[in-house]
Amino acid sequence: MARVQDIMTARVVTVRSDSPISTAVERMTRYGFSAIPVVTAAHRLVGIVSLLDILRHRELSGADDAAPVSEIMNPDVVTLSPLANASVVAHRLHSHGELRVMPIVEGGVLVGVVTRSDLLRPRPQGGLLSGLRRRFRRGDDAQDEVLLGFARPHANRPPAAPGAPVRDVMTAEVVSVTAGVPVEEAAELLLRHRHTALPVVDGHGMLIGVVSEADLLKHSASIRHEMRTVGGVMTKRPVALDITATVAEARSLVADRGLRLVPVVDGLRLVGVVSRSDLV
Repeated sequence: MARVQDIMTARVVTVRSDSPISTAVERMTRYGFSAIPVVTAAHRLVGIVSLLDILRHRELSGADDAAPVSEIMNPDVVTLSPLANASVVAHRLHSHGELRVMPIVEGGVLVGVVTRSDLLRPRPQGGLLSGLRRRFRRGDDAQDEVLLGFARPHANRPPAAPGAPVRDVMTAEVVSVTAGVPVEEAAELLLRHRHTALPVVDGHGMLIGVVSEADLLKHSASIRHEMRTVGGVMTKRPVALDITATVAEARSLVADRGLRLVPVVDGLRLVGVVSRSDLV
């Protein structure tokens, strides 16, 4: 039976608890992460900070990103030991809907993480429950040469004005799927593009659903025929934003409902998506 240490990612992007919120924003947007662990100088885990935490903070206090991360982080962190059974990770991530990152801790020290993407990533022998184990390195992991290879181009711009149209910050080139696509293909697309969810469209480009990592993990062991395609596992009638919405309305929707990705529609036609990182 695989253990957590066999599937965890040991090169971890972290942020210090005394660092300004702006540092957390920069690291999450640079690597496309929705949450990162918060540690002390001795690499002891003290919390988790997410883009949702930052969006909610800005809703309350504006764009004050000079405050320390410790003021907005969640200190109540669910963790596992590297020697725990790997199957426990999937159960914990399923039972905590908002949780996408499971910190792995040994003696109070962060030694790795397991994400939903790690669980979806196929093993060399096949199967859905797996991940890549990487060498653990202390220090400023955000400068790790391997991690830098995953960095995404990101314009160093101030947050968009609340009254700006959502079309100014949305991603117009959308990776989407149709309902008949096999779940394995959807999982591959999520991993390849490092997304957490994909809009589902019909043959005319009309939005009919959203399929997420959580949807795929929940049904990965199902043998029912209808569960082997995106249409059998997707969330139907998803929350969406109209193309006429403002950035403020998008931020409020994401902050209130805890959404990671919101489709943008013109009528019913999918024209873009907005993620948390687009709004910070």
